[in-house]
Amino acid sequence: MELLSNLALGFQTAVSPLNLLYCLVGALIGTLIGVLPGIGPVQTIAILLPTTFALPPVSALIMLAGIYYGAQYGGSTTSILVNVPGEASAVVTCIDGHQMARQGRAGAALSIAALGSFAAGTFATFVLAVLAVPLSEFAFKFGPAEYFSLMVFGLIGSVVLASGSMLKAVGMIVLGLLLGMIGTDVTSGAHRFTFGIPELADGIGFVSLAMGLFGICDIINSLEKRETRDILKGRLTGFWLSRSDIRASAPAVLRGTLCGSLLGILPGGGAILSSFTAYMLEKKSSRSPESFGQGNICGVAAPESANNAAAQTSFIPLLTLGIPPNVVLAMMAGAMMIHGIQPGPRVIASNPELFWGVIVSMWVGNLILVLLNLPLVGLWVRLLSVPFRLLYPAILLFCCIGLYSVNNNTFDIGLTALCGLLGYVFHKLECEPAPLILGFILGPMMEENLRRGMLLSRGDPAVFFTRPLSLAFLLMAAVLLILVALPSIRRSRESAFKEG
Repeated sequence: MELLSNLALGFQTAVSPLNLLYCLVGALIGTLIGVLPGIGPVQTIAILLPTTFALPPVSALIMLAGIYYGAQYGGSTTSILVNVPGEASAVVTCIDGHQMARQGRAGAALSIAALGSFAAGTFATFVLAVLAVPLSEFAFKFGPAEYFSLMVFGLIGSVVLASGSMLKAVGMIVLGLLLGMIGTDVTSGAHRFTFGIPELADGIGFVSLAMGLFGICDIINSLEKRETRDILKGRLTGFWLSRSDIRASAPAVLRGTLCGSLLGILPGGGAILSSFTAYMLEKKSSRSPESFGQGNICGVAAPESANNAAAQTSFIPLLTLGIPPNVVLAMMAGAMMIHGIQPGPRVIASNPELFWGVIVSMWVGNLILVLLNLPLVGLWVRLLSVPFRLLYPAILLFCCIGLYSVNNNTFDIGLTALCGLLGYVFHKLECEPAPLILGFILGPMMEENLRRGMLLSRGDPAVFFTRPLSLAFLLMAAVLLILVALPSIRRSRESAFKEG
């Protein structure tokens, strides 16, 4: 009964005219940036962060959440029709989705992608609603030692489960932790690493760092590439699925949903890892694995269900424990803190309208996305004909206007440009900036809990190993490091992101 009353509160909040409008706006923007290759939810949320300052916190988070899971829907459209993934998690969908389009079954591929995404998103949102309160109550048992150990586990997990070089990812996390130390020491009031620059007394602005590393850097990278897009011509038909299509794809949707729901909760899991894993599992469990890559509808249903389920369940650790499992949720954590809301278990008690409103808005948003994607697919494809060289200067202009409007300070624009150049260097060195953002967000919280734990234990570091929950998190982190050091596990980790 308590769950029903909470959902009723969330429904009342989510369907208010203002929040419904921003849910629609988020879904539209998410679909748009999912369709356009090279512009993902990370870059878009980074660019739009300044615009959320003038919004109520609930409306801002509903819009940002809509952008995140909306991009998962939109990414499948270009993967199927153009063989260009609009979003990183839609890379696997290209393999069978585009083959279906070449066989004249683009409508069926788009339909199963949209319906599978809707079913997975609905189930994962229900999981989020059911687990929210128990996990939040469990989190109240955490002290400083437990929170510190949980953040260590989260950072290590994000490295182990992410793609790319582990050594580079660790280096980026350490750099993020160091950047998070810039500013005024809360305990002593002394300035740290500000180099006499008064604008750095409050630390590096999260908006400037995120927008530079992702938004500006992405524009620079895209402008140096040649545009090559073979846009599908002609009228799309055949959106109705046959009974055989439904019978074949229903188990794949179920397995992809369960896979994505689980991996989305894990630190570093997210939509990308979920879609790759779901495709690999579907291929290995199939009676005809040779049909994958030739237009098998299960090769579309499984990854599309998985990435949408993961996008929903990744909110669980953020809203209940205050730990962002991936870079998109790290940005949403930054948005919450900008509005004076500390992510974690106290959100349910202190801001129930926000908590349950965001959850219910995901159901509403998934329904909106189904209604947007199939009828308007022709419009989304036509948007691909707009040259990116015309889009990016407009995006850059809005970035600068939004940045200046935050503090009316040109220093923020210069800092963002510097972060953009730094991000470009990282890109050339093949260093993913996502771990840096996670380290930057979690660094100050880790330092605070480390200090509090040491103060409470009178300087005895054994407190992190004698408290059961803290020890459990540290042991899980150690197990992850040992497992990934094994040659067979390391090879599997590297090949997982090269599948297909």
